[in-house]
Amino acid sequence: MSDMTSDMIETAMETSGESPNRKAVKTEFMVYFAIIFLATLPLATLTWALSAIRTRSFTEKGPMARAWTQARIITPMIFSA
Repeated sequence: MSDMTSDMIETAMETSGESPNRKAVKTEFMVYFAIIFLATLPLATLTWALSAIRTRSFTEKGPMARAWTQARIITPMIFSA
């Protein structure tokens, strides 16, 4: 009788298109992104509010967009180091 467990793992990796290591890196990236997003949200809200008061206009990017942009900038910096 042959061992089928290694065949199942290889077949699963081939059909998913991603290696387990790639999936782990993607998950780790998303966790860091979420943490950074939540951390930048209060400051983004404050800067947005101050900007809105100063210009008397709400047409600029909102606090969610500002925090999202900051997280998109900061997270890749962590992974490139």
